[in-house]
Amino acid sequence: MNQEPLDILPIWLLFVLILAIAGFSLEAGYRYGLRRHRRSADEQVTPVGAIVGSILGLFAFLLAFTFGMAANRFDDRRQAVLNEANAIGTTYLRTRLLPEPQRGTSARFLREYAEVRIQGVQTRHVPESVKRSEELHELLWADAVQAAEKQPGPITGLYIQSLNDTIDMHEVRLQAGLRSRIPMSIWVCLLSLSVLSMASVGYQAGLSATRRSPAMVALALAFASVMYLIADLDRGHEGFLQVSQDAMVDVQKSMRAEPK
Repeated sequence: MNQEPLDILPIWLLFVLILAIAGFSLEAGYRYGLRRHRRSADEQVTPVGAIVGSILGLFAFLLAFTFGMAANRFDDRRQAVLNEANAIGTTYLRTRLLPEPQRGTSARFLREYAEVRIQGVQTRHVPESVKRSEELHELLWADAVQAAEKQPGPITGLYIQSLNDTIDMHEVRLQAGLRSRIPMSIWVCLLSLSVLSMASVGYQAGLSATRRSPAMVALALAFASVMYLIADLDRGHEGFLQVSQDAMVDVQKSMRAEPK
């Protein structure tokens, strides 16, 4: 499973850490702004406000870009689940084309395969699920080879084609769910810009010698919440925003309804 450096932090702790960094940056910028106001009263707030607005705009643009990237990958994971469910369902139906005993054993392996795919997501034991899935690939393919030797021809070939699609979808889901992640360089840039943006807002407030406003806390909370959502979308194996497994569950129910 592809691990990024930030994955060592639980997603809730990441939110708390980002919020703390934003709050600290605001306070540090505010205090520095007050000090500058006392020492250099001729520094105007209006030009500083324009600069702060530019920094916030750049930060918002990067947030929107990163959020869009994470949301697109979430959609890719959802589509991959649907495609894999269709592939498994088609392969299961085509086991009827196989001779015995491969018909029965292949159907049993596919029922277990669907169960493993669902349980791996629901229990979040992804490495174990991936390992068992690959073991079942070998067992299913061995059955397909035996069936092709016993019953050569296009009928068995239809089953083999479906099985090959099912195995390919395993790699597609691994790529979409575990390997396609937001690069660490983007996270570093995002966190750096968040520090600079919050410090700039605090500096402008301090430079104008205003009291600390609750709106500053709201701003830090808003940006931390958006970054939390991005991290949640980026982590396909944990978090609250999980891809629905309803399509796979429906296939599993249809398999159980078939005579074994």
